[in-house]
Amino acid sequence: MTVDSIGEIDITTDSFLGAGAILALLVVVALALLLRNRLGRITRAGRIALISLTTVLVLVGSGATVNAHFDYFRTLGDVLGLPPSDEVELAALLARTERPDRGIVTSMEIPGKESGFAGRPAMVWVPPAWFARPRPELPVVMLLHGTPGMPQDWLDGGQAGATADAYAAAHGGVAPILVMPDVNGTIDGDSECVDGPGGRVETYLTADVPRFVQDVFHAAAPGRTWAVAGLSEGGSCSLMLALRHPDLFATFGDYAGLAGPRAGDTNADTDSAVTGLFGGSQAAFRAHEPAALLAERRYAELGGWFEVGDADTEPYAAAETLVPAARRAGIATCEVVVPGGGHTFALFSQAFSDSLPWIAGRLGAGPLVPSCP
Repeated sequence: MTVDSIGEIDITTDSFLGAGAILALLVVVALALLLRNRLGRITRAGRIALISLTTVLVLVGSGATVNAHFDYFRTLGDVLGLPPSDEVELAALLARTERPDRGIVTSMEIPGKESGFAGRPAMVWVPPAWFARPRPELPVVMLLHGTPGMPQDWLDGGQAGATADAYAAAHGGVAPILVMPDVNGTIDGDSECVDGPGGRVETYLTADVPRFVQDVFHAAAPGRTWAVAGLSEGGSCSLMLALRHPDLFATFGDYAGLAGPRAGDTNADTDSAVTGLFGGSQAAFRAHEPAALLAERRYAELGGWFEVGDADTEPYAAAETLVPAARRAGIATCEVVVPGGGHTFALFSQAFSDSLPWIAGRLGAGPLVPSCP
């Protein structure tokens, strides 16, 4: 068995969790029997060892169960921090001339030349069609993570690479380039993608990242062939960025985002956002608030996909307000409500899979999907 095959073991299935529980029980019983057989009885030190081992195994089992619920780490490789099996160095990717059977992932730092933002390494997935010569100017989908989080979340729990691979395989190797930049700077940062205390992240995402992607990957220019989509914080970021920069993004995907930039976890808490993100400026907050932007102008060229679970209270409430507002503003709007869906990577990955054909069609990377599901 290779390292790659071990890394691909799915740790969220009932069979894996059940086997792990049985194995843990056998280990504890075997250790207890070993101590008794060797010493004739279990000493105090042995009891402490057994209790410690049992505690560790219970904690590991509880963590595995919670992880299975949220679908964050899908494979053993995700837990161990192994890079995706299809990841290569950027230099090797750029030098490759042979067309692969599926997309390839690479990582790199995207410098914040204009913004000054020091982002963590971004992840980029390119489809087989990208390897043609001359290099095609392919469309781009920028995928934004949430908080706590990092760019690779989209490849791990979000399964974006696997989803894009399936789409490319069904369309002759053609698919949008997926660009997964950092939006927070740290694992627990929360910039909400604005130019604020967390750095000039909006400038980073709308100036530095597009320029870098065009220069390095020969991608199509921002505009009708670019989309921005995201999960949780990244979802509200995507909506806000598309509304503020419709010249850069023709399509957005909001997967379980709140009503707009928020410093907390509720739609109603706008005061902390005004103070914490916009330096107390109500005008700056309003200029980034999707409901206000949708009420002020029309977006006849914009398309948007909202997907949320009806058990995810705050994001569901946000979607119920924003979807009709988007339609009134002239946006071609799709809404998918997942019965019983929560704020989990199971929903986020499903949302991207559901929306990718529609988004890719709008960007010109596949057949146009004329209607929403």
